[in-house]
Amino acid sequence: AKNQIPESPDSPPSKSNKKPLGKQLRRSFVISTSLALLTNIALATAAPPGFQRIPTQFIAAISDPQASSGSNAMDWGVWTVDPGPRGVFLKDYQSQLSNRKNVAPAGWTYDPKDWWVEEHGLIMEAPKFPLNKGRYLVTGGRLTTTVLDVQQDGKWTLEKGSLYDVTHLPCRSARYTPKDGAGNGSPLTANQKDFPVEPGAEMPKVEGCDNVDYAVLFVIGKEA
Repeated sequence: AKNQIPESPDSPPSKSNKKPLGKQLRRSFVISTSLALLTNIALATAAPPGFQRIPTQFIAAISDPQASSGSNAMDWGVWTVDPGPRGVFLKDYQSQLSNRKNVAPAGWTYDPKDWWVEEHGLIMEAPKFPLNKGRYLVTGGRLTTTVLDVQQDGKWTLEKGSLYDVTHLPCRSARYTPKDGAGNGSPLTANQKDFPVEPGAEMPKVEGCDNVDYAVLFVIGKEA
């Protein structure tokens, strides 16, 4: 808490510090995971010659997780800013989207026929499609950092590793569309108890909707 005076390690805990152990462990886990991710990204700061480091962007990719090349990058998109903090929780769909003419407080527009959700149950703005031609330095925040080469015709190649190796597993994202273009599926038919989603798990089904899962890759550099 802000402006809180730390207590001596030998003093008994005050009432304000008596938090359930589960909450403390969850907080510690989140902090540890975030620090590990930042450490891994920091270790990858040595960009290849001709590349420039950039503020992190996020690719939404769809392909065989074990593939190291393909021809469908025209079906991939990119978030140039982190869509999570700009998202709207499913429980707030009516007050923050439906009742606001589908314009989120962060200014992006929700499309009821094509909407995105991440692992915590946040409705997100859609990424920009398609992913442009270029050479991107990508990582999943684990062991592999490599160059993703995307061609104008949609062909893509990783210099090393597979799509799985550069996927950030805790980040889950899925695209939801009403069945047959006319279903009654919407955030209102989503089961909020299905969230959060475990790292690497499939995103939940939503009644009345088809959905497609996308892998999330961190882009930390581009060829100059």
